[in-house]
Amino acid sequence: MEAPEIVHSASPAETEAHGEALAHRVEPGDVILLEGDLAAGKTTFVRGLLRGLGGNPSDANSPTFVVVQSYPCTGSVSALHHVDLYRLPDDPEALREIGLDDFLGDERAVVAVEWPRPALGNFFGSGVPVWQVVFARVGDEIRRIEISHR
Repeated sequence: MEAPEIVHSASPAETEAHGEALAHRVEPGDVILLEGDLAAGKTTFVRGLLRGLGGNPSDANSPTFVVVQSYPCTGSVSALHHVDLYRLPDDPEALREIGLDDFLGDERAVVAVEWPRPALGNFFGSGVPVWQVVFARVGDEIRRIEISHR
């Protein structure tokens, strides 16, 4: 694993811009794990990611109650599957029930997972490119965003 990249954001617009920048580095089949407290900027980051992948950022909202939202994209990535596991137990069967295998098996898409659970590791092998994005508040508006890739 490479050394993590650390960026800071002082506004939602900056958080979106960091998501858009990551979109230019990901490839179809990549998985992005988004970790951080409630209201840390995970969904805002996904909006930027969607913009960078050629989708409509205004479509992106937290999928907490529907668990998964899929957004069409243009270019080499056909879709962004946005998964929120906040309300689900850390149980492989619960993840199977939401169709996680299908989303992760979509080789032309990128999958962004908020609130990843350890059981998620059962769904992809060591060869799957995984980005980890960790959000931490360092002030009322300032966010520290740590991005790593394995």
